[in-house]
Amino acid sequence: MSETNGRDPTKRTVAEQRSYLVTTVAQAKTITTNWLKGVDLDQAVTLGLPEVDDRYHIWRVPLRKARTRTKIGELVIDAYTTEILPEKTTRPELLEARLLGKREEGTKKANPSELVYKLSELRNTIGYGDSEKLIEEMPAASVDLIFTSPPYFNARPEYSEFEEYDEYLQKMRQVIRRCHRVLSEGRFFVINCSPILLRRASRNESSKRIAVPFDLHRIFIEEGYDFIDDIHWLKPEGAGWATGRGRRFAADRNPMQYKAVPVTEYVLVYRKRTDLLIDWHIRNHPDKELVAASKIKDGYETTNVWRINPKTNSEHPAAFPTELAEKVITYYSFKGDVVMDPFAGSGTVGKAAVKTGRRFVLYDINLEYVQLMQRSAQDWLGKVAEDILCVNVPPISADSRLF
Repeated sequence: MSETNGRDPTKRTVAEQRSYLVTTVAQAKTITTNWLKGVDLDQAVTLGLPEVDDRYHIWRVPLRKARTRTKIGELVIDAYTTEILPEKTTRPELLEARLLGKREEGTKKANPSELVYKLSELRNTIGYGDSEKLIEEMPAASVDLIFTSPPYFNARPEYSEFEEYDEYLQKMRQVIRRCHRVLSEGRFFVINCSPILLRRASRNESSKRIAVPFDLHRIFIEEGYDFIDDIHWLKPEGAGWATGRGRRFAADRNPMQYKAVPVTEYVLVYRKRTDLLIDWHIRNHPDKELVAASKIKDGYETTNVWRINPKTNSEHPAAFPTELAEKVITYYSFKGDVVMDPFAGSGTVGKAAVKTGRRFVLYDINLEYVQLMQRSAQDWLGKVAEDILCVNVPPISADSRLF
C-alpha cells in the first residue's frame, strides 16, 4: 500500500492507524537520504516512491541510479522505530558495484583461505573533534579493538550535548556504523554503559530510568555486529546510593515502592560479523612471538561478574577504571594491536593500551580532555610521546609547553 498526495485528509492512513513513527513519504525519504549520506552515495543514488508494507510494518524505498533512474536496490525501514533494517536493505558495496557496472561476484565475502592477516600501520593517535567525522578519515580495517564508554544521556547536564534521547541514539548509531568500517574482520567492539536515571522535575512527577544498554544492543545488531557477552562490572558495597534510588523503600517498606540500588554497569561485547572463526586470527597472525606473548596469565576473570573499584578523576566526570580497560584490552586483542576509543575522555584506554603493549587511537570532542590526554601521554610514553599523531591540535613537544 502506498501513500498518495490526493488522499482524503479526513481519513487516517494505515501508518497513522497503526501508530507508526514513520507515517509519511517525506519522512521515509529523509531517513533514506541521511543513510545515503552516511555511506557517501547521496550524489549517485536517487529515490523512487517509498511504499509502506503494513503486513510487515516496514517502509520500502527504491534506490535508483541518479542518471538513468534504473533501480539498483532498496532501503527498508522499520515503521515502528524508524530504524533501517540492514538484513533487508541492499548493501552499500553492492550498490556501488551496480553503479559502476562491476560484476557483483566481487562484492561477496572472501573465502577464509584467501584472506591475508594484515597488521595495522596506524601509530599512536590523539584527535580533537567529532569522532564521527574523524573516523571517516581513517583507513578501512585499521583498528583491532574498540573499547569505549560513550557519553551519558543527560545523566549530568554539564556532560551531555543531547536534548532528546532519539538524537543521542542516532549519534551512537552513526559512530557505531563508522567504527564497523575501520574495525578489522571479526574483531571486537566492547562498550561500557548502563541505564540512566532522569530525576523527577517536581514532587508530583516520577523519575524515569532509561535502559540505554538495550537500545544500544539493537543498534549493534542492526549495524552488522554479533552479540558475544554481557559482562557486569560490580562496584564495591555502598556504590549506587548516591542516586537516591531505594531510600524511600528503605524508610517505609511499602509494596510497589521497591527499587533496587544500581551497583553494576554493563560491559557489552560485540564482534564484527564474519565467517571467520577466532582460531583463524591466532593461526594466521604474522608474528607468532606476539601471539605467544599475548597469552592470558593466571588470575583472569572466570565469570561475567567483575569486581572493580570505580575510578575517581576530578578532571573528568565519568572516568572508568584503568583496571577495567586493561582487562578488556588483554582479553580481546594481541600485543601490538591498535585499540580505539571514539569517546576517549581523559584517555584511560590509551593509558591501558600502552601498559599492555598495544597502540591507541583516542578521539574526543572536548578540547580540555584532548589536552589532558596529551599531557598524560608524556607520562605513559616519556619522550616517545613526541611521535604521537595529533589531529586538529598541536603536536606534543619536549621543547615547549603547549598547555
